Amino acid sequence: MNLAAILIGTLCAGIGSVWLAAMLSFGLLARYTQHMLSLAAGALLATGFMHLLPEAFESQAGADELFATLLGGLVFFFLLDKAELWHHGHEHHHGHGHAGGHGAPAAETRAHDAHQGGHHDHDHGHHRDHHDHSHAGPRTGGWAVLVGDSVHAFGDGILIASAFMADLRLGWVAALAVLVHEVPHHMGDLVVLRASSTNRKAALVKVSLAGSVTALGGLIGYALVDLLHQWLPYFLVIASSSFVYVALADLIPQLQRRLTARETAAQVAWLLAGIVLVSLVSRLAHAH
Repeated sequence: MNLAAILIGTLCAGIGSVWLAAMLSFGLLARYTQHMLSLAAGALLATGFMHLLPEAFESQAGADELFATLLGGLVFFFLLDKAELWHHGHEHHHGHGHAGGHGAPAAETRAHDAHQGGHHDHDHGHHRDHHDHSHAGPRTGGWAVLVGDSVHAFGDGILIASAFMADLRLGWVAALAVLVHEVPHHMGDLVVLRASSTNRKAALVKVSLAGSVTALGGLIGYALVDLLHQWLPYFLVIASSSFVYVALADLIPQLQRRLTARETAAQVAWLLAGIVLVSLVSRLAHAH
């Protein structure tokens, strides 16, 4: 039962997030991009703090060890993020030195604009320009994007499997959180692939294949957690640190812009909607 649920959950999260991203980045629901960022942040925080961590702390593991694991997980994802930015920043500068053109950076900027919601704040122009250049680097080519997606999806699959092995309800909540938070990321990837090729279907298929690697991660995670069941609380804490880090370091900073009172209210409403959505899914799954 757990294995079937893991396969369904990982496929829904891995491929479903790509198709939802395609609807957003290809224009059908483009105006909801910023709302998706808020929704994702709320869903991730709720999953980490209201579900994964409580489940881990209900085990026999000591609080000191679990908190140390949480801290170590946050530091690990921070260092991983820094290493990725350094590597991609080096690639970005190297590409300028050899190509000398402006077509690729323009495509990268368009991809980043799609990820950010498509409009800029004049009061933060200098900072956002710097942010554009620092994050444009990872999107220097379609294959680099697909490899990065595959690695990320594999890790998500392991985290989802860990949650399913602890509790079926937690597994569906984790799968939902992964689905939601991957949407903005896949939007930028789809725009990059479209910039290098006019074939929209090919871009969608390639990113969908990368997303399907989530299921492979789920299978490996199932075998790993079943073998090392006593370490399950620590897997849950690491999963929580991943969700919390993505929400606080990646999503929420993108929402920290000067907005009107109406836009701010909408942003907060969608953030709360993400929290409520995770809570409702958790209760429904628990009821059944």
